[in-house]
Amino acid sequence: MAIAIDAMGGDYAVTVPVEGAVNAVNDFGIDVILVGKQTEIETELKRYNYNESKLHIENCSEVVEMHESPAQALRQKKDSSIRIAVNLHRNKQADAVVTAGHTGASMATAKFVLKSIQGIDRPAIATVMPSLKNPCVILDIGANADCKPEYLLQFALMGDAFSRCLLSVKSPRVALLSNGEEEGKGNLLVKESYDLLKESTLNFIGNVEGKTMFQGLADVIVCDGFVGNITLKVAEGTFDFIKQVLRDEVSKSWVAKLGYLGMRNPFQSLRKRAEYTDWGGAPLLGIQGMVIICHGNSTAHTYRNAIKHAQECVDLGLNEMIAREIMENETLLQTAESKAVVAI
Repeated sequence: MAIAIDAMGGDYAVTVPVEGAVNAVNDFGIDVILVGKQTEIETELKRYNYNESKLHIENCSEVVEMHESPAQALRQKKDSSIRIAVNLHRNKQADAVVTAGHTGASMATAKFVLKSIQGIDRPAIATVMPSLKNPCVILDIGANADCKPEYLLQFALMGDAFSRCLLSVKSPRVALLSNGEEEGKGNLLVKESYDLLKESTLNFIGNVEGKTMFQGLADVIVCDGFVGNITLKVAEGTFDFIKQVLRDEVSKSWVAKLGYLGMRNPFQSLRKRAEYTDWGGAPLLGIQGMVIICHGNSTAHTYRNAIKHAQECVDLGLNEMIAREIMENETLLQTAESKAVVAI
């Protein structure tokens, strides 16, 4: 089977996705289907040497532009690169999909075509973040700006499964992202979610603050998509800022350059631990399939790793584990939904 790549998505459509796909084929031996405008893809492929039996092209006639609404793209562009890629996945011609295109359109298409796992109301985007100890999972990072407590419980269950599968954590410590560690801190959503998580089968440890989330106190950190997206971008921006400051300071004098040479190994270790592009992309959890969503400005290195990440998620049975977690907490989820209906 193969991984379908949306070759028309992202800031560097065709060129970067093609390079990343070729690298994945050469480095990992993964079969890839490049979905996009065939003539443009073929032109790019002439620049590379690769196993032609492992890389295929699926032509499309439409592209979802960044300014288009997800609903418009879903209704009107049924021959777009992302729609064809997801269709290939639904029809079992591809194991997973990787895209750096329009995030909203990608999520809408995945939810409409692949459907949600039973018991999941809102799929969530999860990503891996570094810490002083082991990497942790944070979700949701952008799929759901407005949430209900039961959604955060579902996110926690999916994050727990992700941590077990991809990070090999036996009993992930699950926490809520809040403005204080004490029980009772946070807005209404966090407070009500806290009570649900306490009753679940999860190893729930309470709240963590933004300033301590990198200390390795939790393996899974849960929040709504609005807070999660801001948290992610602040973290990435801070890391990029630190890298740029170090470059600027090192270039100012020969003394600084000598100092850098002496500290080269620690700096490289920092980059390796904190470099968010190494994971490639973030999976959209909760759908009956596997869709990896990448940054619009993703590099070929990011695509390469996202393709590998997608294959790992499939091989390790991530969706099957999510379904089991949901089933184990089915009664609690149903009770939470019933309370929400009564409140309305």
